[in-house]
Amino acid sequence: MTVTEEITTLLHRNFGVEPEETRSGASLHELGMDSLALEELRVLLEERLGIDLEDVRLTSRETVAQLATAVDEKTAR
Repeated sequence: MTVTEEITTLLHRNFGVEPEETRSGASLHELGMDSLALEELRVLLEERLGIDLEDVRLTSRETVAQLATAVDEKTAR
């Protein structure tokens, strides 16, 4: 499963975002993610992928693709 697929799955299961809404250009704000939801998503990604995202700045302006790139960079280390 790709990082984008992992993000899509977590958004769907935990936040009710339909998979077709998570196109790579969609901002997290467009998907209804506020700061609390972003922090929850960070924790879920860390647990699911066994990585530390504390130094990754997540804002609702980020897109799904930008988040996937940041996570990819962490998993490559």
